[in-house]
Amino acid sequence: MASFLSVLFVLHALAFLAAYPLLVASQEVEDEKEFDYRKGSVKGPEHWGELHKEWSNCSRGRMQSPIDLLNERVVVLPHLGRLRRTYMPAKGTIKNRGHDIMLKWESGAGAMYINGTEFFLRQLHWHSPSEHTINGRRYDLELHMVHQTEDNQTAVVGILYKIGRQDTFLQQLSDEIKKVIDKKEAEMEAGILDPRGVKIGSRKYYRYLGSLTTPPCTEGVIWTISKKVRTVSREQVKLLKDAVHDNYEANARPVQPANRRPIYFYTPRFNAYVPHV
Repeated sequence: MASFLSVLFVLHALAFLAAYPLLVASQEVEDEKEFDYRKGSVKGPEHWGELHKEWSNCSRGRMQSPIDLLNERVVVLPHLGRLRRTYMPAKGTIKNRGHDIMLKWESGAGAMYINGTEFFLRQLHWHSPSEHTINGRRYDLELHMVHQTEDNQTAVVGILYKIGRQDTFLQQLSDEIKKVIDKKEAEMEAGILDPRGVKIGSRKYYRYLGSLTTPPCTEGVIWTISKKVRTVSREQVKLLKDAVHDNYEANARPVQPANRRPIYFYTPRFNAYVPHV
């Protein structure tokens, strides 16, 4: 059964990725004046798809992100294999993009591998509260590690956080983040940073095919969400919120319909059930 399901996943992925090169030219929009997260706003998430023709996926797409990772719908698929990552220290820059805080690496930060394809780590950023939910529960923070191939296919690793002990990697960046508070488009060199400092904490993960969670909501993104919910301090979440231009209360897109998409779950040891989170 596991082998059969593995074949299904590959066929499903190939069917969508075959059309993906037509879409990847659309990257995340970085100008926060173009859209916002305010409920009821004419530039809010419910209207993103109406603001520009090239953003139509935001309202018409059938493979949008984020989604609720509902255990009742998950298929256990051990043949997905462990996450293979070859990260390494590289020069990083902190940027206030207006709608979020981003840490970017121009090059040399390493890569992850999916089905033998090399996806290079380009940047990471945070959303508060979390964009993805697990069994309907929304967490306090979500980190996205954005990877791309040489031909711009995209894969994102998502890590969810709840309030608790501070996150050591985010703590390393606190001084630089403070320097770009409320300074739209401001950038600050952050020195040599090792992405291995971002702790995932579990070999278990969810995987599905979705989209960017900001305009233009490009589809064909391979999502990997760690099962482990890590901790972040209340002060660290506040710092990220304070740093964002216009003091958004949230910068998380609402959950989107799954539209019968398969959601897979990797665990090193096969079980007939998916453990509760």
